[in-house]
Amino acid sequence: MHVIRDWRHVPERWRGAVAAIGNFDGVHRGHQALIGRAMERAAGRPAGAVVFEPHPVEYFKPDAPSFRLTPFDAKARLLSARGLDVLFALRFDQELATMSAENFVRDVLRGGLGLAAVVVGADFQFGKGRKGNLDLLRREGEALGLGVECVDPVILKDDAKVSSTLIREALKNGRPRDAARDLGHWWTVEGHVTRGDQRGRTIGFPTANLALKGTIEPALGVYAVRVTVEDEAGAKTYDGVANFGRRPTFDKKDVLLEVHLFDFAGDLYGKRIAVAFVEFVRPERKFDGLESLKTQIAADCEAARTILAATTLP
Repeated sequence: MHVIRDWRHVPERWRGAVAAIGNFDGVHRGHQALIGRAMERAAGRPAGAVVFEPHPVEYFKPDAPSFRLTPFDAKARLLSARGLDVLFALRFDQELATMSAENFVRDVLRGGLGLAAVVVGADFQFGKGRKGNLDLLRREGEALGLGVECVDPVILKDDAKVSSTLIREALKNGRPRDAARDLGHWWTVEGHVTRGDQRGRTIGFPTANLALKGTIEPALGVYAVRVTVEDEAGAKTYDGVANFGRRPTFDKKDVLLEVHLFDFAGDLYGKRIAVAFVEFVRPERKFDGLESLKTQIAADCEAARTILAATTLP
């Protein structure tokens, strides 16, 4: 998948594309419906997606807590895995933030990107003050020769609409399996393993440590996880157990993800890993010493093994 960041300089080979438009945070099942329809409609043309970086909320509220389900790199990998040809990652800056909806359609979508058609959700809003909506997009698109198609939201069996907001709520409340149902894939965090206190080695449970940056923080506690380790030989996935929290037993205050991989031997420092959250095991709590902590970790490992042995993809 080719990534284009400047809407003013689009190579001719990518002009005439059909693109789904949105923030696509999480690339959940609703987003997948938009992307799938764009690929169907492309029919020989390039199929793409238009996203905004940074996320508009990050632009307008730079000091707000991290809320993303997928930082840009992870989002791009998920979009690429859907089979898209091109990703238009528009820099969301003052120019775009203050551009009228009409100018956005004319100058960016049709003129700059040269799109032949766009696919959006019914609640798509854009332009200065979010004054642009589906009706305006259709009206302007018709005048400019830009095709516009709306895709209905994905509705679950309980009549709830799949949304990034509900997925964030599920993760905040320790329900990663519900999040995975709506995402269509496990919620996953990625990063390079950092060196920690190495305390886990002393009690027989070495951990790989990740600091979650630029992503939402799930409920504090212990999780059954699946971990993909990348190295020169490729990628391999292991079952494991992880603690996300402040480690109150050791009076720590910063939040850290500590992951123990089952049946793994080797050095993970500096390697890139992806941790998929499968099930919440228990809340984080403080222990009165290393022995009680060690006993509980052993029980957590057994619980995680049992959960993962009975778990397939969502």
